[in-house]
Amino acid sequence: MASPSRRLQTKPVITCFKSVLLIYTFIFWYAMFLTLIFLVELVAAIVGFVFRHEIKNSFKNNYEKALKQYNTTGDYRSDAVDKIQTTLRCCGVTDYRDWKDTNYYSEKGFPKSCCKLEGCSPQRDADKVNNEGCFIKVMTIIESEMGVVAGISFGVACFQLIGIFLAYCLSRAITNNQYEIV
Repeated sequence: MASPSRRLQTKPVITCFKSVLLIYTFIFWYAMFLTLIFLVELVAAIVGFVFRHEIKNSFKNNYEKALKQYNTTGDYRSDAVDKIQTTLRCCGVTDYRDWKDTNYYSEKGFPKSCCKLEGCSPQRDADKVNNEGCFIKVMTIIESEMGVVAGISFGVACFQLIGIFLAYCLSRAITNNQYEIV
């Protein structure tokens, strides 16, 4: 058996070696975690691209439902409809005639958010409301901004791949004893 002084001399070396192995483990699992996140993002992008037509149909159906349930009680769907119609200067899903099938129109006419001019009151006069539907305008904006979203996503993915590669290289360098144990 080694003398007590000999064991005290080797303990710092063993402790440093354990911490290097612990760092290697964390770096390795960090690289695996980044890889997992990258794969989830890749799958989400593929699913979004494949099902983009279903997303459009879902948006259209939900917008139609929001028009049918439109009221002025502060419902979040009604607020969203008002915000879209005011911002994009549109009315209804395909055009202003979509409002004629709603309970709100039969009671009060077109909502204020459909008006061409500011300050007009809700009414049934079709000449004073925007003629264009909101669905086509929203889809045009989304499709025009897809290039920006794709570019940002590609940039983030590149940085993730660089991070994965560098973490993997560092963990390999540690296991190959390229770093001097202090």
